Amino acid sequence: MKIVFFGTPDFAVCALKKIIENGYNVVAVVTAPDKPAGRGYQLQMSAVKKAAIELQLPILQPINLKSEAFINELKSLNADIQIVIAFRMLPEIVWNMPPMGTFNLHASYLPNYRGAAPINWAIINGEKSTGVTTFFLKHEIDTGDLILREKTEIHPYETIGELYERLMYQGAELVCKSLEMISSGSIQLTQQETGEFPHAPKIFDEHCVINWEKTAQQVFNLVRGLSPYPGAYTTWNNKKLKLFKVEILSNKSTEIGLLEINSNKDFTAHCSDFQIKIIELQVEGKKRMSTADFINGLKM
Repeated sequence: MKIVFFGTPDFAVCALKKIIENGYNVVAVVTAPDKPAGRGYQLQMSAVKKAAIELQLPILQPINLKSEAFINELKSLNADIQIVIAFRMLPEIVWNMPPMGTFNLHASYLPNYRGAAPINWAIINGEKSTGVTTFFLKHEIDTGDLILREKTEIHPYETIGELYERLMYQGAELVCKSLEMISSGSIQLTQQETGEFPHAPKIFDEHCVINWEKTAQQVFNLVRGLSPYPGAYTTWNNKKLKLFKVEILSNKSTEIGLLEINSNKDFTAHCSDFQIKIIELQVEGKKRMSTADFINGLKM
């Protein structure tokens, strides 16, 4: 099979490398254009582009996915199948092009958590499990026929960063299993279940603001679901205070929203029911640090 691979972040890199390791023929990699980043605004390559260069694969970086030049270049590759992982939405003329279709790896157990941030929202909502899914693309986002699904447990203290890495490797394996089934003709597609399921919209700044009127468990889940990036935050002395690691205490709250350093040198916050202990944080303009280092800095 001739394969065209679409992807941008490191989540997609793991699958791309696994596909090559398994001997599949990737005829091109499509990724985002280089973007200015950092203080010097120098052009930065996507993680997938860096991997494609390392693997010596042809690279396409279209600005417009509907442009005639890109469509013609894609057609000239005569791909049998396309794989999409963590890439922007494809127009029908692209995903419907190869004879064997285009399939996607999604970081949830579909139909749960369709959308841009499935790993974040599974943790934020306190789910006990999630998964990875491969499915063929069609018009509605994340609704196509299922190829394979695998569940995995979400550990009680697991953060988005930790779960992201686990699902990245699990997803890479699932992509190769899916390719094996497709190439051998043993694939049996399954329609997704219908009904109401939790969604996973893109994370914006307003989703990161901690509402202290929520329960301690809800705040704990929000912090986990946004750590290490983009980070759940509140304010401290009129500065943004990001929280990366917290712990639920048995102490009842006395004043919702109160942040205080107690006699035990614990930095605590009062939620609607219980207090939480802040363990790792970052004050605006400073680096990420432990609470002990933060308190020592206040003394100085």
